[in-house]
Amino acid sequence: MNAPSTVHERDLYWMRRAIDLSKLCPPSEGAYSVGAVIVAADGTELSYGYSRETDAHVHAEGAALAKLPASDPHLKNATIYSTLEPCSQRRHQVTPCSQLILAAGLARVVIAWREPTLFVADCVGVEQLVAGGIVVDELPELAATARAVNHHLLGNA
Repeated sequence: MNAPSTVHERDLYWMRRAIDLSKLCPPSEGAYSVGAVIVAADGTELSYGYSRETDAHVHAEGAALAKLPASDPHLKNATIYSTLEPCSQRRHQVTPCSQLILAAGLARVVIAWREPTLFVADCVGVEQLVAGGIVVDELPELAATARAVNHHLLGNA
């Protein structure tokens, strides 16, 4: 396969990788199955993660960020692809994913879909990221595919 040539093609490529990672999540009745990939400005994959990868409470973005040193110079121009909007509040962790991303200094976040109201009445992860100066893009054409991984929570919605 030829390398994706446009930004949109690259975004679709990496989001499909994140969706594949979300399929590795052990299902949970209390949390979404999410995959995340951190990609350097030059298109190199820096890290990846998925929900519950290392313990029952880890989120995909946190798992991916934990694999990199906070001082990694590639982070400031990197993009994180997450199959779901980064959380703005947590039950089991002090720092929500939107705050972890801001602290890491990432330049851009790409999501497949916004967090529904099943667990959080009003997730404001996107709003927090934008307010913090991060570019956020959404890929609605992959939203149904990312949601399908969460059929155990959402049914066929």
